[in-house]
Amino acid sequence: MNILLISQCDKRALTETRRILDQFAERRGDRTWQTPITQSGLDTLRKLLRRTARKNTAVACHWIRGQDHSELLWLVGDARRFNAEGAVPTDTTVRNVLRAGDENDWHTAEDIRLLAQLAALLHDLGKASLAFQARLRGELQERNLYRHEWVSLRLFLAFVGQDDDEGWLQRLADPEIFDEQAWIASDRYQRDGLGAIDRYPFRDLPPLAAAVAWLVLTHHRLPLAPVAREDGSQDWLGKRYPGSVTGWLESPLARVAHDWNEIRQEAERSRIEPYWQPAGPLPVIEPKWRAQAARLARSLLGLRLRRGNDWLRNPYVVHLARLSLMLADHHYSSLPPGSPLRVQGDGNTRLYANTGRDGRLKQPLDEHLLGVARDAGLIAHALPGFERHLPRLANHRGLRKRSADPRFSWQDKAADAATALREAAREHGAFVVNMASTGCGKTLANARILHALADPQRGMRATFALGLRTLTLQTGRSYRNDLHLGEDELAIRVGGSASRALFEYYEQKAEAHGSASVQDLIEEDSHVLYEGVVTDHPLLSRALHDPNIRSLLSAPMLACTVDHMVPATEALRAGRQIAPMLRLMSADLVLDELDDYDLDDLPALTRLVHWAGMLGTRVVLSSATLPPALVEGMFLAYRAGRIQYRRNRGAHGGAHAGPIEVPCLWADEFGAQTASCANAEVFSGRHAQFVDKRVVKLKKAGPFRRAELFPLLIAKGVPGAQIRAEFAGHVRTACLQLHADHAEIDPVSGKQVSFGLVRMANIEPLFDVARGLFALGAPEGTRIHLCVYHARFPLLQRSAIEHQLDTALNRRGDGQAVYHLPSIRAALDAHPEHDHLFVVLASPVCEVGRDWDADWAVAEPSSMRSLIQLAGRVQRHRGKCGDGPNIRVFDRNLKAAEGRTFPGGEPSPVFVRPGFERQDDSRRFRLRSPRLDKLLSPDEYRTLTAIPRIRPRPQSEWSSRERLVDLEHARMAAGMLPRRRMAASGALDDDAPIERDEATWSWQYPQAALTGVLPQQQPFREDTMRKTTLVFLPDDDEERLVLHRVEQDPARRGQSLHVAIDRSQCHDVRLDVGERIKAWGKFELMALLAEQADALDIPLDAAAKKFAVVQVPESTQGWNWHPWLGFGKA
Repeated sequence: MNILLISQCDKRALTETRRILDQFAERRGDRTWQTPITQSGLDTLRKLLRRTARKNTAVACHWIRGQDHSELLWLVGDARRFNAEGAVPTDTTVRNVLRAGDENDWHTAEDIRLLAQLAALLHDLGKASLAFQARLRGELQERNLYRHEWVSLRLFLAFVGQDDDEGWLQRLADPEIFDEQAWIASDRYQRDGLGAIDRYPFRDLPPLAAAVAWLVLTHHRLPLAPVAREDGSQDWLGKRYPGSVTGWLESPLARVAHDWNEIRQEAERSRIEPYWQPAGPLPVIEPKWRAQAARLARSLLGLRLRRGNDWLRNPYVVHLARLSLMLADHHYSSLPPGSPLRVQGDGNTRLYANTGRDGRLKQPLDEHLLGVARDAGLIAHALPGFERHLPRLANHRGLRKRSADPRFSWQDKAADAATALREAAREHGAFVVNMASTGCGKTLANARILHALADPQRGMRATFALGLRTLTLQTGRSYRNDLHLGEDELAIRVGGSASRALFEYYEQKAEAHGSASVQDLIEEDSHVLYEGVVTDHPLLSRALHDPNIRSLLSAPMLACTVDHMVPATEALRAGRQIAPMLRLMSADLVLDELDDYDLDDLPALTRLVHWAGMLGTRVVLSSATLPPALVEGMFLAYRAGRIQYRRNRGAHGGAHAGPIEVPCLWADEFGAQTASCANAEVFSGRHAQFVDKRVVKLKKAGPFRRAELFPLLIAKGVPGAQIRAEFAGHVRTACLQLHADHAEIDPVSGKQVSFGLVRMANIEPLFDVARGLFALGAPEGTRIHLCVYHARFPLLQRSAIEHQLDTALNRRGDGQAVYHLPSIRAALDAHPEHDHLFVVLASPVCEVGRDWDADWAVAEPSSMRSLIQLAGRVQRHRGKCGDGPNIRVFDRNLKAAEGRTFPGGEPSPVFVRPGFERQDDSRRFRLRSPRLDKLLSPDEYRTLTAIPRIRPRPQSEWSSRERLVDLEHARMAAGMLPRRRMAASGALDDDAPIERDEATWSWQYPQAALTGVLPQQQPFREDTMRKTTLVFLPDDDEERLVLHRVEQDPARRGQSLHVAIDRSQCHDVRLDVGERIKAWGKFELMALLAEQADALDIPLDAAAKKFAVVQVPESTQGWNWHPWLGFGKA
C-alpha cells in the first residue's frame, strides 16, 4: 500500500517523530512523508510511534487508494490536531464557537469535587493513633480492633458535635476559631469500647456532615452487616445475614456501627486505648491543612445555600465523589519518595500515613491528606468529558458497510434503526434487545449497533461482557479476526492466564495444521483508532498509572468475563471498584447470553445495568431466548438509573428535569423495531409486539430439532448404584435408536456414522453412568466411541477434550470435513464395524459456550431452558430437517428415579441444582409431579424452539406448580419484577425478607448502595460448595504424575503448599470395558504436559503447577480418578 504520513508534533516530539519516520519513508516536506509499505511494516512503524509518543505527538497516516481518493488509517498521539478525516485545520481559535463540547451539563460537578476534597482532608486522620503508628513501625501485629477509617469518622464527628451543617462549616471556615480539643476533647470524642457512646453515629447527623462522614468511612470498603456465631462472637465480615434486611434499605446507615467495619473482638481496656489515643498532634493544627479546610468549608457553605440537598439521597454525586477519593488515595499512596508530584506539608508532624515496599516510613500524614485532597479535586474536576480523552474506534468499514450475504442483511436494518436513534440516545441513553437466532451473526450485529449509535466524529467504545471464559475468548477472537483489530484496539480479559494460554495454544495449532482460514474472506477493514490524550489529563494520568486499571480501561473495545465489570457496583474489597466503574462510565455495555446465568446471579447483573443507566452508558442485551420478565426487569433497572443520571446530567436535566423516555431498539434476523418508552407498561407492550412477530416467523422455519419423551423405567426401591447402572442402559438404548435414525454415510468408507450428545444434570452420577456405559459395550456390528466431558478434569486435559470436540463438531459448510480429520479417520479405519457412534457424555457445561453441531441428543431433564439450550447444539450449522425426532428426553431425571425425600418423608424437589424449583419451606415454586408428560404439553417439546421461553402464557393463567414452563417464568418474574407487579399466587408481602434472587431492590432503593448489604445478601457467583484444589505434579524422575492437594502456606502469604495425597486419598478406578466400545480421543496427561512445557519453554514441574490443576468437592474419603472419567467423590 502507498501511504502518506503527516506530523503535527511540537518540540521534542517533532524531533523524535522525524527520526522514526525518516527510517520508513521519504520526506515530501517538513512535516510530510510518503512511501509504499507492507502491512507488517506499517504495524511496526505505528508501534514505534506509540512507544515514543509524548503529549505533543500527533501523527496521521493516510492510505492513498487511487488518484483522487485517500483514507485515514490511524492517528497516534493528540487526535485534536486533526479532524475526523485527518485534515489539519487552516486556523484555530481558543473560543468555543460551537459550544458543542460544553461540559456545563454536569449540574452537580461542584458537589462531587467539594465533597471528595473535604473527605480527603479527613479520610486518614485515624492513622494518627498510637496503634496505627505502631503498626507502621512493625511493633503491632494483631488484627485491628478498630480500623483507621472508623477512628477518622469518630474524630470528624467530634468536631461536628451537635451543630447543624452551617454551624460546623462556619467553624471550619475560620481557622482561628477551633483548636485540637474540638476534635479530641473527652466530651466530644466518642471512643468505642471505652465508655458510653452513641453506637450508631449516622442516625442524627445533618445532611452534609453525613455525606462527608460516609465518604471517610467507605474510602476503602463499604460497611457490611455483622453476623453472629452461635457462641456470640462475630463471624467473618461479608457472610450472608440470616435474618431480614428489608428494613435497612430505606435508611441503610441507621444501623451502621463499628462492627460493620471490622470484626468485633473482646479486648481489655489497655489494648483498646491505643486505637483512640493520638501519637502526636493531629494534622488539623497544621497551617496548610487548616487553610485548605477553610477554603473548602467556605465553598461548601455557598453550595449548601444554593442546593440544600440531602446528598446521600443522590447516588450519582456520592458514588462519583467516592470514586474520586479512592482513586486519589490509591494514586498518591503509590508515589515514591522524591516524586515531583508530591506536595509539601508543614514539616512539623512525626505521624506517617504509610510505608514503602522496603518497610520504611514513607509519607507524613499531613502531606498525605493534603496530597490526596489535591488529587481528589483534580480528578473530580476532570470527570466531565474524561471519556473523550480515551482511545476510540471510528469509521470502521467492517461495521459500516452493508452485508453482502443475504443471511446477515438484518444487521443492516438494525444498524439503520440505531442510526435513527443516535440523537435521542445521546441525551437519553439507549436500551437495545438483540434476539437474533444462533448462527445469524449476533456478535457482529452488537458491535454494528453500538457503532451506529456512537457519534461518528468521535467513534465508539464498547464492553462485551460474557459469562464464560471460553465464550469470552471466542468472542474476542471473532472480533479480532473479523474486524482486523489489534491488541491496542481490542482487549480480552478472562481472569485465568492458564485458560487463555491453552486457548491460544490450540488456536496456533489449528493454524499450523491448516484447519483455520489462511486467507481473509473480506477486504482488510480500515478504520481509525483515536489514540486519546491521557498524559496531561488529571484523571486518566492517575488512573492509567496503575497497570490493572490501564488493562481494563484503555482499549476502545473490551471482551471480558462479566466478573471484571460486576465490582463496579460493589466495593467490598478496597480498590476493585475503580477500574470497572471508569470503564462503565466511558464505554457502552453488551451483556451476552444474559439468560444463561443462574437466577441467583441476576441481582448483581441488575445492579450493573442500573449503574450503567446512572453513569450514562447505553446497554445491549443479547440472546435468542430472553424471557419477557428478564428483559422488563433490566429495562426498569436501566430506566431508574437514567432518572438518576438526568438529575445530575444533560442539557435538559437537573433537579427539575421532566419525565424520561428511554430510546429502545429490538432486533432479530427478521427485522428491527424502535420506540421511546416512558414506563414499564409501554415497554412491556412494545416488547410483546416484537416477540409476537418473531414467534410467527419462527413457526414458519423448518423443524430442525424434534423431541420425544423417553420413559425411564426403573423400579422403586432399587439401590442407588443399580439405578445409575440401569440408567446407563437406557442411555445406550436411546443412543442406538437415534443413531439408526440419523446416521450419515462416511464418504470414504461407506460406514454409518453419527455424532451425539448425552446431557446429564450432575457430575457425580455422570461418573457412575460413564462406568456403566463402558461396561455395557456395544452390540454386534456397532462401535461406540465415548468421550466424557465435565469440569472435573485437570485444566489441560479438559482443554484438550474441548479442542477435540470443537474440531469434530464443527459442521459448517457441507458438514463433510469431519470425516477427513485424522483422529476421526483413524477411529473409523481401525475398526471393521459398520456403525460408529461418537458419543459425548457431558454435564450441563455442554449447553452454553460450545459452538457444536451434533446429529442427535439425549437429555436428562432439568428445565425447559436447558432443553432449548441443548437443542441449539443439534443441527446448529447444517440446519437439516430430519424425518423423525432427533432429541430424546427422559420423562423424569435421576433424582426422581432415586426417590429422594425430606427427613419427614415428603418428596424433595427434583428440578433443582440445576433447575427452577426451590428447595426451601416455601411451596410457591415446587412442582407437584416429577414427570415431564404431566409438566409439558406436546407442542412445547415436539418441536424445540425458543418460543416457550420468549412468549409465556398470560400471567393470570400460570400454574407454576403444575407446568414446567410456567414455573420458569414465575421464578423469573418473582426475581426480576417488583412485588406489586406479581400475580397474587406468586407475590410476597412487602415486608417479607429479601429473597436470594430478588433483583429489584437495587433500583427501588438506590440508597441501599451506601452499604454492602445487597452484595452481601445477593453475591455474584456464590459457590457454597466447599472445594479442594488438586494438582498432578511429576515425581523427581519426571516419569509419573503424583496427585497433590494445594493449600495456602501459613508462613508465606499468597504462596501455596503442595501436599502429596496420591496413595491416601486418590483412588484409581479399575474400569471394566465391554466389547466394541473405547474412549474417544487420547488425553494422556503426562504427554500433554510435556507438549506444553516444550511449547512454552518452561520446566515440566512449572507446566504441571499451571495446567494440571483441578477443583473438586471436599471429601473426607478422597476421590475416585480415571483419566477417561475425570474425578468423582469416593
